[in-house]
Amino acid sequence: MIKRLPDSWATVTLGELCEGIRGVTYKPCDLANESTSTTVTLLRSNNIQHGALIHKDVQYVVQEKVNPKQLAEVGDIAVCMSNGSKNLVGKSATFNHIPTGTKYTVGSFCSIFRPLKNISSDFVGHLFSSDQFQKQVDFSLAGSAINNLKNSDLLEYKFLKPPFPEQQKIATILTSVDTVIEKTRAQIDKLKHLKTGMMQQLLTQGIGHTEYKDSPVGRIPKAWGHARLEDVAVIQTGVAKNSKVTGDLIEVPYLRVANVQDGYLDLTEIKTLQLDRARLERFMLRDNDILVNEGGDFDKLGRGFIWKNQISPCVHQNHVFVVRTNQEKLLPMFFNYLSGSQYGKQYYLGCAKQTTNLASLNSSQLKQFPVLLPTLKEQVQICEALNSVDMKIKNVEQKLSSITEIKKALMQDLLSGKVRVTTSNKTENTKPLPYS
Repeated sequence: MIKRLPDSWATVTLGELCEGIRGVTYKPCDLANESTSTTVTLLRSNNIQHGALIHKDVQYVVQEKVNPKQLAEVGDIAVCMSNGSKNLVGKSATFNHIPTGTKYTVGSFCSIFRPLKNISSDFVGHLFSSDQFQKQVDFSLAGSAINNLKNSDLLEYKFLKPPFPEQQKIATILTSVDTVIEKTRAQIDKLKHLKTGMMQQLLTQGIGHTEYKDSPVGRIPKAWGHARLEDVAVIQTGVAKNSKVTGDLIEVPYLRVANVQDGYLDLTEIKTLQLDRARLERFMLRDNDILVNEGGDFDKLGRGFIWKNQISPCVHQNHVFVVRTNQEKLLPMFFNYLSGSQYGKQYYLGCAKQTTNLASLNSSQLKQFPVLLPTLKEQVQICEALNSVDMKIKNVEQKLSSITEIKKALMQDLLSGKVRVTTSNKTENTKPLPYS
C-alpha cells in the first residue's frame, strides 16, 4: 500500500528544521559553587527527562567561560546524547521558559537543538518525543557498544514537514495533551507526598493515642510493643541462580530484584531456573509472603511488596528475601508498609554495607529489624488508611497511562498527516510519499 503525503507537506531532514549545538566539557576551574549573576546553570544528561528538565544536582559555570552560542534560548530542545543506559539516550526536553536573570547551558553528553526561523519550535519539540524520532535513535545505536549519538546523526533524521500554520496547530493540540499529562503527574506526586506524610504519622504515632513512652526504637504509643523481626516472622533466603544443581531437576519460575519494585511487583518478564525437586518446598513462595530486596542501588535497598500466589509454583533468587510473619502478632501488609516507610529505610541504610552507589543487606541485619507492634486491630486500621491512598494513586496512574496512550496515537496521526488539522477553509489533497 502506497502512503500518501498531503499537498504542501515535504519530507525533510532534521537539519532543515533546526541546528545542533553540542555541549562542551568544562574544567573544574571553570565551575562555581553556587548560582550568581555571573554564572550559568549547567545541565547534564541526568537533568534531562522525557519531556522535562530536572533542576536537581546541577552545576554552575563561570559565565565568561561559556560561548554565547552555547546559552540556551526559549524554544531550544535539550537532548541526552550519551549515557550508560541506552534507554536514556535520545531523551529530550524543551526550554519552554527561562526565568529572567537565569542562563542555561549543557554538558558534553548533551546537545541543544535550536529550531530555525519560520519553523515552529513547539512542533520541533514534539518531533523529538515522537516514535519516528525514537526509531531513528534506535537505528543509530544498533550494534554499537557505546551509547553515543552525534549531532550529524540526528541532523540526517527524516521527518514530515507541514506548512507553518499546520505546524502551529499540531503543536497546540499536542501541547494541550501534555498539559493534562503534567497536571495528572502533579496529582500523583501530591498523593505520594500525602502518603509519605501519613506513613510517618501513622506508623510511628498510630491512631488516636494520647500517651507515649520511650523505647529502644524511639518514642512510641504507650499501648504499642516492639520486637526484633526474627521474633515475629521467619526470614527465608533465596536460591543462588548459578549454583550447581543435581538430582531430580525441574524448571521453575523465580523472582529477581528487577521483579520486586517499591510498592508493586513487575511480573512482565519472569525467568526460570533448574532446581532439585526435593528443594522446591525450601525456596517456594507462599501467599502473603513479603518480598524484600537485598540491595543494589540505594533505591532498591529494602524495597518490596506482598506475594499473592500470582504464579505457582515460584521461587525467589538469593538477592530477594522472604519475610513470613506470624499473623497473630504482625500483619504482612503492616510490615510491608513499615519496611517501605522512612522508618524502615533509615534502618536499612544505617546497617547496610555501602559502597559509592550501592548498598546491600544481609539476612542477619534483616532479622534484627526493629518491628513496631500495635494491636492487630490498629494494624488493620493503619493499613486500611494507607491502602485507600494507594488505591487513589493507582487510579490516577491508570488515568495517566490512558492519556499517554491517547497522545501516542494522536502524535502518530498528526505528525504523519493521516489526520489533518483545519487552518483554513481550503481542502488539501495528498500525493505519494517518496518512501513506503
